[in-house]
Amino acid sequence: MTTAEDFKNGQVLLIDKPLEWTSFQVVNKLRWVIRKTCNIKKIKVGHAGTLDPLATGLLVICTGKMTKQINTFQGQEKEYTGTFVLGSTTPSYDLETDIDNTFPTNHITEALIHDTTKQFVGEIEQYPPIFSAIKKEGKRLYEFAREGKDVKINPRTITISEYEITNIDGNNINFRVVCSKGTYIRSLAHDFGKALNSGAHLSALRRTRIGDFLVDNAITPMAFEESLTTK
Repeated sequence: MTTAEDFKNGQVLLIDKPLEWTSFQVVNKLRWVIRKTCNIKKIKVGHAGTLDPLATGLLVICTGKMTKQINTFQGQEKEYTGTFVLGSTTPSYDLETDIDNTFPTNHITEALIHDTTKQFVGEIEQYPPIFSAIKKEGKRLYEFAREGKDVKINPRTITISEYEITNIDGNNINFRVVCSKGTYIRSLAHDFGKALNSGAHLSALRRTRIGDFLVDNAITPMAFEESLTTK
């Protein structure tokens, strides 16, 4: 059984984030469970890389002294699977906001979809979504977006080492991506749609790996709570 001292000395917890939870909510839930079950007044808990509320999958959670390793884990390669929808865009590049534009897709063939992935493999420039938590002038970008204000966003250099189309079902494109820190899969969906002379937005996303940590070895926040309270 993991003790209060173990959590203070440092643990790495692999959590499978549920849909619609924020990463912050997961951290708060685990901190509350650890404090309650181990009778600790204060414990450091942090995550190594945010997932959007509409994404699921791997969160690497560090406790106690292991929180010093968060930056190291954040910098590791990540793998995602998910789905793009061709033919329409949203301001947030995902389902957080409503469709704002539709585009033709009749010209898009399966061969074109597979071929277009090659444009995005390697070191590329990517613009983060306006609906993101990146700070500019002391405010989060999504705050500017919700106020309807235009703001200049600078591109970032990222690396995509693998980009694979795993299934095509009409306008629903399933994919797998291996990428560097700082990659926005929502932006990849948006840019992919433009590269096809159409539009696209992200409809589903799951993080399956961070470095050597796999979501297959992760548990839900509820299962974590159960594991501590039933021992």
